[in-house]
Amino acid sequence: MTKNFSGVVVPMITPLLNDLRVDTAAVKRIMKLFSAHSISPLVLGTTGESSSVSRKESLRCIRAACRAKSGTQKVYAGLVGNELSELLDRSKMYADMGVDAVVSTLPSYYPLSADQMRSFYLTLADSLSVPVLMYNIKATTQMSLPLDLVAELSQHPNIAGLKDSERDPARLNECIQKYKNRSDFSFFCGWGAQGANSLILGADGIVPSTGNVVPEMYYKLYKAVLAGDTAAALHYQQQTDRVAELYQKGRNLGSSLAALKVLMKARSLCGTTMMPPLTALSAAEEKSITEQFNKLERNE
Repeated sequence: MTKNFSGVVVPMITPLLNDLRVDTAAVKRIMKLFSAHSISPLVLGTTGESSSVSRKESLRCIRAACRAKSGTQKVYAGLVGNELSELLDRSKMYADMGVDAVVSTLPSYYPLSADQMRSFYLTLADSLSVPVLMYNIKATTQMSLPLDLVAELSQHPNIAGLKDSERDPARLNECIQKYKNRSDFSFFCGWGAQGANSLILGADGIVPSTGNVVPEMYYKLYKAVLAGDTAAALHYQQQTDRVAELYQKGRNLGSSLAALKVLMKARSLCGTTMMPPLTALSAAEEKSITEQFNKLERNE
């Protein structure tokens, strides 16, 4: 069964110039690299510092990604914010620019009831000309989308899938089993360490932040799963886990994103500027992580 939304979707970092404008040349480079490995981007997701990027720069980033996309890529536009009217306006502009889907987290300032969550996603789905994917990420919203609500919303003709980043094995397995045979609804695993396992179990796709720096490994991992080569898929999972550990271990989410940009700088993809309030790593930290990454690459 071929689904409209599947495969490796990397939550692209937002490359920035020193003056905090989006580096559109770097967006083009990253898009080209992703395309070479059959990867589509999730632009302005959590990894893309979406909560801190201005409306103006968000539009520039989405426009640059849409202009750079190849014929085999989809552009998934992340939607993060708390003002519904502004989110609707911005997402309609994204649709006009050519995005293939909008991937939206819940508004996160106030705890929401299930009824309020339902109303939010139905408003988006009823208002937009492009499909909506729900994005469950308890680590940032402090809320979890109830699975019975996901099942209900999955019946809406313009709600096309779920990206779930909650680190709950039982929840992961339940979602895969429920949606793997649904031609009209896709499940994406956003838990990096479970990428290969989720695909083997029947997930439609994975959304690994580490794919920013080693997209070639995820291309091989995904192809291995499609070929039924479980051993190879798990091998590439181990390799990507080692890269993930370099920038994630001992760091909170914000500092791990700064470290990820350091690794991408080592591959001449972008600079290390972060959108405030996040900050770049110190020169000593950058030197250390770059040396570790270079050593890891030499040993592979």
